[in-house]
Amino acid sequence: MLASAKVMDSLRNIGLNLYERRLWVALLAKGTASAGELSTLANVPRSRTYDILQSLAEKGFVVVQNSKPISFVAVAPEEALERVKKKQAEDLQTLQERIDELKSSSTMRELNEVFTKGLKTVIPEEITGALKGKYSVHQQLGTMFKGATQKINMVVSPEGLNEIFENHFESLKKAKERGVEIKIATTANERSADAVKALDGIAEVRNIDEKESAIAGRIMLVDGKEMVLGLTDPKTVHNTQDVAIWSKSEHATGKLFEPIFKLVWNSAKPVS
Repeated sequence: MLASAKVMDSLRNIGLNLYERRLWVALLAKGTASAGELSTLANVPRSRTYDILQSLAEKGFVVVQNSKPISFVAVAPEEALERVKKKQAEDLQTLQERIDELKSSSTMRELNEVFTKGLKTVIPEEITGALKGKYSVHQQLGTMFKGATQKINMVVSPEGLNEIFENHFESLKKAKERGVEIKIATTANERSADAVKALDGIAEVRNIDEKESAIAGRIMLVDGKEMVLGLTDPKTVHNTQDVAIWSKSEHATGKLFEPIFKLVWNSAKPVS
């Protein structure tokens, strides 16, 4: 192996697949080489090597040399990473512009019509799914908070309260301005003191007494119609392994979890 497993893992973390990693490291070791030479050195199928090297060139990792046979020149690692970073930023900007154009186009109106018609054939209880990874959970919560019209009720841990503050403060603030009532029950302590202070005036926060209540988890309810229920303890799993259930079941949200929230809320005390 030309590079350590740690190096190869780091390259995977920036989006290079196995063959891309092998070929780039092999080219760094050679400086310049043909596709055939790199195929052998990197143990990559010859039929795939040329296309992968062309892809690496487009990303900024290598330079194509106009020779016979065609050769590839390695770009210094630091310079390559800067090129990739710049290209990613440019691609993101282009994508954002295309999305904004799409949102204001007739295409979006047609997509919304298709979606609306599809919803008419689905009962709310069927709109349920699993959310895996903390990023997905907070994406869904963001959508729910933005669409709230009446109330947002939450039961969260101190760490969960910090995450709510860090990821959704602006959405909750706007919800409050729309007249949405926000209640948060948590086990308040020094770890969440800053979040409690920042949310004052936006949400009513109450403290759950750990000695009197055995409830520990994450329950987020919006308008009595939609919920996210945490299934894992974020403190014991990696961010990517966090799992929650999202549902638009009014029965489960309004008839089961809202009463549970009220029990917790009524037994909790205002945070002074």
